[in-house]
Amino acid sequence: MKIRNILILSAIAILLAAVSLWIGQWTYSWMPPQAAAESHLVDKLFSFLITLGAFIFLGVTGTLIYSAIFHRAEQYDTSDGPPIEGNITLEIVWTAIPVLLVFWIATYSYQIYEQMGIQGPMEAMHIHIPIGMRSASAAPINGDAGIVSASPTSSIVSTDATSNVIAFEDIEVNAKQWAWVFRYPEKGITSTELHLPVNHRIRLAMQSEDVLHGFYIPAFRVKQDIIPNRNIDFEFTPIRIGKYELTDSEFSGTYFATMRANVVVESPEDYKKWLAEAANRKPCTANNQAASEYAQESKELIKGWVTVAPAQAPVVNYSN
Repeated sequence: MKIRNILILSAIAILLAAVSLWIGQWTYSWMPPQAAAESHLVDKLFSFLITLGAFIFLGVTGTLIYSAIFHRAEQYDTSDGPPIEGNITLEIVWTAIPVLLVFWIATYSYQIYEQMGIQGPMEAMHIHIPIGMRSASAAPINGDAGIVSASPTSSIVSTDATSNVIAFEDIEVNAKQWAWVFRYPEKGITSTELHLPVNHRIRLAMQSEDVLHGFYIPAFRVKQDIIPNRNIDFEFTPIRIGKYELTDSEFSGTYFATMRANVVVESPEDYKKWLAEAANRKPCTANNQAASEYAQESKELIKGWVTVAPAQAPVVNYSN
């Protein structure tokens, strides 16, 4: 190949790489704000995949367009093109490139997963390297409005031998048709609203009373299925103060779309105030759309239609 052609192809490759990088950086800007340390890592992986995909897409599409414009057959030319057969170099190249890309994606994805430090049902695979696991709070967390620097105040536990010292907060999550109930074992209070202290490592112990549910907070970029009859441990680190939304990402029945809850990330001081306020409240029945509508409809049941009765409306110390 002539040097001139090599320079032209190199220039095109650099241009495609620059455009792909721009697409990769821009593509997740429409997502919710990055409210957890894990969201930076997930967006980083997402950006990498989009960049790689954009480079391949633009390269293949550009080659096809170039061939269609400059190498198309003349009118009434029905002859076959030159045969390409037995080109070992070409076969090695188009086999090796996809294989290397797959290994690159797999390795990078696993590195991101390990940096997140989420336990979940896969925690058994980390038993052999418990000290080596890093918390996602190791990601950069300074500089943005609303993001507060880490200031551990209680339950301080070292999670990393090199850098991370962060406070843990244990919360129990109970999912049922169709309500979320959060229990704070240290205070013995329950709530239908999930309150979290910013820059604390949150450890959730999740259970499902009935069917498969999905714990999903889009702003945190974390999702975990909650399987009936199994205890699911799950961890993440909120880093941005604000109010977000938890949804059930798995279809769990008629009212699954109403199975939402507010997620309030607040400063450790406000979090303690909220715990104290909730502890002083007497438990009462929370408003629950599924239970209340079912109670009304059950007075005039439609014969022949089988339905699933929702769980009893939760009795909690705090409900919004």
